[in-house]
Parts: sequence; C-alpha cells; structure tokens
Amino acid sequence: MDFEFEKWYEDIECAVTVCDAECRIIYMNRRSRETFAAHGDLIGADLMACHTPASQAVIRRLLAEGGSNSYTIEKRGVRKLIHQTAWRRADGTIGGLVEFSTVLPPDMPHYVRG
Repeated sequence: MDFEFEKWYEDIECAVTVCDAECRIIYMNRRSRETFAAHGDLIGADLMACHTPASQAVIRRLLAEGGSNSYTIEKRGVRKLIHQTAWRRADGTIGGLVEFSTVLPPDMPHYVRG
C-alpha cells in the first residue's frame, strides 16, 4: 500500500497546527507550514502571540475546560473553516489544542439532514 497511515495528517488538504498546554506550538503539518511560512519556523513559538485578546480568552477556556470552537473566516477572498479542539493525554488531562483550517469552496452546498 502506498499510503502510510501513521502520516495521514501530514499531507491532508487542510492545515493542522498543534499546541501543548503551555500554548507552545509543537506540530504543524505541511499545509500549516506553507500557510505560515512568512513567519519562519513556528515550532516552539507562543500561540498566544499571534491571537487577539478575545481569541486568547477562547484558547484559555478550551485549555481549562476542553471542548471545541468553530468559526469561519475570509482572508484575501478565501473562506476557511477553523475548528479548534482540545486533545487529551493518556491520563485524560488536557494536553493542548489542535486547530484544523480548511479552505471552503465559494459554492459549497449546505444540506439539512433529518
């Protein structure tokens, strides 16, 4: 098989950025590294440094309580879905956050399922 399951996250068509409980970036997949290339190597950087006070409050809440946060943005005419969710260590404690950033097509359909 040509696909290495252990590396699925590296080449998916969305940016994946992971931080630890101290808000230090610990992983960026290929798409994430490309997205933020102008800022250099961000591994080890403080996640809070690139967020507004309102966003920092959401990050602190997610790190304290767990759960997830989703929203859409538009930047330079490109719409994206941002989904942030806590990840947990084997002992159940919150280890940090994962952020998925996916480009949304301009004509994306919406379905209501019953």
